Amino acid sequence: MKKRLFMQTAAVLALVGATSLAQAQSPTPIKFQLDWRFEGPSALFLQPVAKGYFKAAGLDVTVDAGNGSGGAVQRVASGTYDMGFADIAALMEFHANNPDAQNKPVAVMMVYNNTPASVMALKKSGITKPSDLTGKKLGAPVFDAGRRAFPIFAKANNVGNVTWTAMDPPLRETMLVRGDVDAITGFTFTSLLNLEARGAKAADVVVLPYAEHGVKLYGNAIIASPKLVKENPAAVKAFLQAFAKGAKEVIANPAAAIEHVKARDGIVNVQLETRRLQLAIDTVINSPDARAEGFGQVNPGRLSLMASQVSDAYGTKTRVKVEDVWNGSLLPSAAELNVLPKK
Repeated sequence: MKKRLFMQTAAVLALVGATSLAQAQSPTPIKFQLDWRFEGPSALFLQPVAKGYFKAAGLDVTVDAGNGSGGAVQRVASGTYDMGFADIAALMEFHANNPDAQNKPVAVMMVYNNTPASVMALKKSGITKPSDLTGKKLGAPVFDAGRRAFPIFAKANNVGNVTWTAMDPPLRETMLVRGDVDAITGFTFTSLLNLEARGAKAADVVVLPYAEHGVKLYGNAIIASPKLVKENPAAVKAFLQAFAKGAKEVIANPAAAIEHVKARDGIVNVQLETRRLQLAIDTVINSPDARAEGFGQVNPGRLSLMASQVSDAYGTKTRVKVEDVWNGSLLPSAAELNVLPKK
């Protein structure tokens, strides 16, 4: 009897122990919202998923395509998503326009150290420098990051009044090629390749990157729900560590990483998206500013200046508070953030 009781007790304890271990090892689910479709730059997030880096870090990460930075911020704020990828200017605007919101997302890692926004025109327009834009007709969707921040670009380059034409994103480059507008704003690695796809030659396109014309705005950052940051900071840090590991591989070999994008969207043009990813790496990820400040990090003074510029250019209800939008306390170690190749 005693032997049987001992064996039953041991079996129960073993079952409890196994259940506890399984619960302890159960991965933390993270729903992640991209800023845009599955294109070249999304490889930065799809690589650590495909390679199992998130899983090894104890996370069950699902990555979904998006339709703009504003949407990504809204979905994390609503609790639909735990983390996301968004233009930090859009995050600043949300904070300043919704001061009483209970779940305002926070940026936890900078990925695009410079804004990808630029003004693009065709050489036949006669536009070769920012001041040539005065009096011209510019086109972009109303929510375009470059259009929203154009007042900052205009002030930095003494550009006079311009006329804006709004359109849906798929029509932006088409209208420039047709001559319906003199110039457009957009992300360089998106609009330049779209112009080529519509028959324009790269040599015939004038590109005026904001970052090279006195506008030192930051671009896209990884954002997180404040609830997740507060209740499970270890999960956020684990995500950033796994992401950094994958990002290093993507930067070193973009062509291989595009296969993970192709796996999520079978109709993508591999050659085109490889070029798009390389452009993003060269212009906003491995930029001189990124190498000076360090991948994932920000310069406090520069971020404060951006907060002030966004408050003015976007006409926000309240002033942007830097301490509310940025939290770098969960960043990986310096060694783990050493992902940029030396130039």
